[in-house]
Amino acid sequence: MDDFAYLSPDAAYFDAACQSLRPAPVIQALNDYYQNFNSCGERVKYAWGKQTDEKVAATRAKVLQYLKLSPREYFTSFTLNTTYGLNLILSQIAPNQFVKIITSNLEHNSPFLATIAAAKRLGIPREVIDREPDGSINSSHDFTKSIVVFGAVSNIDGRELKNLKEIVKKIHQQGGIIILDAAQALAHNAELLAKTEADAICASAHKMYAPSLGIIVAHKDLLPKLEVNFLGGGMVDDVEKSTFQLSAENPAHIYTRFEAGLQAWGEIIALGAAIDWRMQQNTKNLMAYSKSNFEFLRGQNRIKLLNREFSPTLSFCVEGLDSHLLGAALSHENIMVRTGYFCAHYYLSHQNNYPPLVRVSLGLHNRESDIAKFQDAMRKVLEA
Repeated sequence: MDDFAYLSPDAAYFDAACQSLRPAPVIQALNDYYQNFNSCGERVKYAWGKQTDEKVAATRAKVLQYLKLSPREYFTSFTLNTTYGLNLILSQIAPNQFVKIITSNLEHNSPFLATIAAAKRLGIPREVIDREPDGSINSSHDFTKSIVVFGAVSNIDGRELKNLKEIVKKIHQQGGIIILDAAQALAHNAELLAKTEADAICASAHKMYAPSLGIIVAHKDLLPKLEVNFLGGGMVDDVEKSTFQLSAENPAHIYTRFEAGLQAWGEIIALGAAIDWRMQQNTKNLMAYSKSNFEFLRGQNRIKLLNREFSPTLSFCVEGLDSHLLGAALSHENIMVRTGYFCAHYYLSHQNNYPPLVRVSLGLHNRESDIAKFQDAMRKVLEA
């Protein structure tokens, strides 16, 4: 816990599914950039810039290593967040290549809304298919020539797309492409993503113990299916009056295809530090705390728990009690939880008619005392 020594002993932060807290090595890496070699990458010849280039290149490589993907087939680009990455890719898919776009009922608003916009732009139908109770997708579904966008892990209850690799294989066999929302998967479910041959993986570094940053990991074969319509500095080697030469045409600079404008160099470097830090961490305590909360909540008569199995992310409501009021009451005890629909309005509000919920999402910063504090506070609420 020394890496989170700045965290007040009485503060119990349970909103890691929104954004994780940052450990000391990540904060130090960001400060090091700003204090010691604050410079533009890929544009300058002085020593600070060279140091920035080296560290940014190292982070690109670390992302692929973390996901066990080959740099011969994949590349890493950086954006603002998962939402931006999904929209950036979908907005550039060329027309007349695919016959439909598919997403699922369990998705975060980011892929849900982005697929609505993409279907309208491309003039193709959109299907919303139901996940199985365990989070998997029925493998008998027809994915013929489809653009498929699924979340690898739910931000509601941590449900995994358990048959992900099987679904990816079938989509490709049927001439489709798959783009993964990995925002919730990168920090604690990387094994699910490992060696997954998706066409693109979009994630948010700020859920991965890193600064606010977006990540795109894309297969090189995806690029011919896209049209260039989002351009800016850093993407071109030359520009004439009405034409330009993309830097991405050089295999060594293929990542620039999604990187218009100046990038968040310090944040990218700090992501590299976050990956190094995360690879050194043991999740034994995190899983134990998650199981403890799951069993506690499941055992309370007035609580409706959405989870079928334990996960760092748990969502529930209390019979006869407004979730927003409960969240405010917990806040008075310095217990920080999320309340509402967690940007999953279709599934929670419209398909299942749930009231606003409470979400407790744990991270590697949590302590045994946090779990005891939360459970003690909930006992008092339930006894009142």
